[in-house]
Amino acid sequence: MKPWLSLAEEVRRDLASLPRIDTPSVRSVRRRYSKVLANESPRIVLRFVMSLLAGGGWAERVVSWEVLAAHERAFGLLNDRLVEEMAHGLADWGSVDLFGVTVLGPAWRAGLVTDSKILAWGRSQDRWRRRLALVATVPLNARARRGTGNARKTLRVCRVLLGDSDDMVVKAMSWSLRELAKQDPKVVEAFLLKEEDRLSPRVKREVLNKLRTGVKSSRRRTRNVA
Repeated sequence: MKPWLSLAEEVRRDLASLPRIDTPSVRSVRRRYSKVLANESPRIVLRFVMSLLAGGGWAERVVSWEVLAAHERAFGLLNDRLVEEMAHGLADWGSVDLFGVTVLGPAWRAGLVTDSKILAWGRSQDRWRRRLALVATVPLNARARRGTGNARKTLRVCRVLLGDSDDMVVKAMSWSLRELAKQDPKVVEAFLLKEEDRLSPRVKREVLNKLRTGVKSSRRRTRNVA
């Protein structure tokens, strides 16, 4: 058996033996295999990642994407074709968001994934691809994810999805703009004013609350103070 296939099978056995499949438990497995793979060639790591993703569920996705993100040289092999393969079949909120902030957004920020790929997903008939396009903007702007701010790229994606009423897309639009608001509040405020008629009430409410109070929900702030 090829070494990356053998290692992927070992990860599956370790995940299956966990008493609980929760984030801390799965990440403990991921950390162990990041150490195992730290000195492997980038192509071996990438083949391991793709092997583990094949037919895997949520836990395998967490390990795969986080191992890849932690291996700088393997991460540097990403391109439009590979992220397309990795996103194949994603159809749930948790997996889409994890992929978007862990792999897709950072790869786009690094110039490994093109603007045209992100914009094409923004125009997709698939609601999850459209959400992915917006989630990919979060690492451009979130300081916790080493984002330094990129209003041009962020708003370009947001404009593609103006008027989209799908709840998954609306929530992602709010998230995208709220992260940008932390970096460039004046640009976001101007965008809200210009596109007021095309933005959903939820997006306008949450982003305006973020601009004015620092949180997306003024009610949440009231509860916390109380």
